[in-house]
Amino acid sequence: MDINPDRFLRELFAKAVAVADPMAALPEVLGKKTAGRLIVVGAGKASARMAEALESAWGPCEGLVITRYGYERPCQGITIKSAAHPVPDAAGEAATLEMLELMRGLAADDTVVCLISGGASSLLTAPVPGVTLDELKQVNADLLASGAPISAMNALRKHLCQAKGGQLAAAAYPAKVVSYLISDVPGDDPGMIGSGPTVAEPECLDSALAALAPFGVTLPAHVEAAARAHAGVVMPGDERLSTTENILFASPLQSLQAAQQVAEAAGLRVEILGDALEGEARDVAGEQADLAKAKVGRGPRVLLSGGELTVTRRGDGVGGPNAEFALALALALEGAEGIHAIACDTDGVDGAAEVAGAVIGPNTLATAEAKSVDAALALAENDAHSFFEKIDAQVVPGPTLTNVNDFRAILITK
Repeated sequence: MDINPDRFLRELFAKAVAVADPMAALPEVLGKKTAGRLIVVGAGKASARMAEALESAWGPCEGLVITRYGYERPCQGITIKSAAHPVPDAAGEAATLEMLELMRGLAADDTVVCLISGGASSLLTAPVPGVTLDELKQVNADLLASGAPISAMNALRKHLCQAKGGQLAAAAYPAKVVSYLISDVPGDDPGMIGSGPTVAEPECLDSALAALAPFGVTLPAHVEAAARAHAGVVMPGDERLSTTENILFASPLQSLQAAQQVAEAAGLRVEILGDALEGEARDVAGEQADLAKAKVGRGPRVLLSGGELTVTRRGDGVGGPNAEFALALALALEGAEGIHAIACDTDGVDGAAEVAGAVIGPNTLATAEAKSVDAALALAENDAHSFFEKIDAQVVPGPTLTNVNDFRAILITK
């Protein structure tokens, strides 16, 4: 095959990101700018880019969105505020309270446009009464280290914040609310995207805690008591959400299909293994390694998958689910000839590192050995980013300004 595997895999990832860029995707679903008062709010790693795209279509607008540090974009009228991700900070709390205040006192003929993407669970944060920001930060840190699926994490986060689980939209009632969403969650459930600030939440706190119990996540007694006393998640059927519409305009499947078109244009067969894969990164890597080895000799092809994998923290290294998947895959393949792969987060940040992910190939382990880098030890210590940095195999695109979750491609050339 006349393909440079490393370059080709990076091209697939770039295409997956480009098709989810709000500047290209959002104007296609926007209608005409509404008459009367219009307020734009939002949160997420793509929210500033979404605001920029909206104003490119509608002109200057009043509003406020919260994005991750480094993900700011120039806007004409919408105020862009920055905060921490994946663990919230005081800047995010202050901006969220300001946003909630902006929602109050609106009339039925006013319109609120919400721009929500992955990352809003951390960026849109206002602890319920009785819970401090430091306590909320500790809960978030425990969740991120637990290995629990994102759906279980977000279900609990909703009960600890004043803006999640439909509460942001409810604060704007009786104004009309139109929410534009970029999905970064398996299954594209609007209620899970950014912890559903404009979507009703049917689960109670007990259900949320029960789902997290197998992962060892519990709440301090006084935090749980505060959540029971003050959680304001909005239940289905609540009149305050009767004027709210949620529109999904970018998803993991769209990005996988865009990569599929590139691969097929290069003459490769493509198999999409799923856009909603979940599970422990190293376990899924083992499964996909077995599948890839079984495909060798059946013709050149690409195996694509998306979703959101997790890492149960065992060591104190620098890693993330995509880098850990790539490292575990390299170990499981044991240098198998003709198999290359890329695993990246489409937001450009894998875990807490400013790295999207990594590429591997048949020479990955040999390269590491030649540089005295222990792959098995790196995996044991959750230190995948350090491993790939040492062998110069990281993917570092910088802020991508979108977020449709994990992107994985296994290229079989043999």
